[in-house]
Amino acid sequence: MDGEMDTTRYSKQILFSPIGEKGQKRIQSGSVVIVGCGALGTAAANNLARAGLGRIRIIDRDFVELDNLQRQLLFDEEAARRCLPKAVAAVKRLEEINSL
Repeated sequence: MDGEMDTTRYSKQILFSPIGEKGQKRIQSGSVVIVGCGALGTAAANNLARAGLGRIRIIDRDFVELDNLQRQLLFDEEAARRCLPKAVAAVKRLEEINSL
């Protein structure tokens, strides 16, 4: 997420005084590494992307399987059919959620 902050998209966070505009800018410039893209990792990545975190790096060497779909919310049947690496499928979905 480079450049200007999307004040419309993050208006609720900006209005929340513990975050405010300054806090949202810090979120936008932040980065995390998520090791493991299972149930917890996908939930964390999803929420961080929606919050506007600047950079999310996903590390997981497993592949999406059909039995992942009920608990790993970034994956879908197509990713399982194609047996995509979890990190690749997660990044694709996160970019659909927040392309900034």
